[in-house]
Amino acid sequence: MSAPSLPIALVARDAPERVKPSNYPEPFASRMAGRHKHPLGDLFGLANFGVNLTRLAPGAVSSLRHSHSRQDEFVYVLEGHPTLHTDEGLTRLAPGMCAGFRAGTGNGHRLVNETAEAVVYLEIGDRTPGDEGSYPDDDIQAVLVDGRWSFEHKDGTPY
Repeated sequence: MSAPSLPIALVARDAPERVKPSNYPEPFASRMAGRHKHPLGDLFGLANFGVNLTRLAPGAVSSLRHSHSRQDEFVYVLEGHPTLHTDEGLTRLAPGMCAGFRAGTGNGHRLVNETAEAVVYLEIGDRTPGDEGSYPDDDIQAVLVDGRWSFEHKDGTPY
């Protein structure tokens, strides 16, 4: 049996949208309404890092504000003017701007679309095993186990 055929190249906007809109459990998953991710790295069989083309409708957010223990993250704005929310406060971004989030700093981050226009950006992150996600504003924590996120309350009880 031969391996599945992977594309050589493609138009990023033509990539299929992620089937499951959010990995978060409720009540957090519904807060991701208006976020549309198109996994690009997976289409090429990339194993060491992921790349998503992400669109935020007006009023949508990229994620819960979070930080990673082991995974670095990077975003590059293609369209629109998202607001970057970090421990330092709010920073308005524009097309061509980028931001990086080094693992282990504990600096929670997310993008918020506070405008009437769509925001489109690339998000890139590594896939370091054993990563943990911290969420300073919400009663949730996460651990990456065998490539899948497992979520629980901050007191350790599962969702």
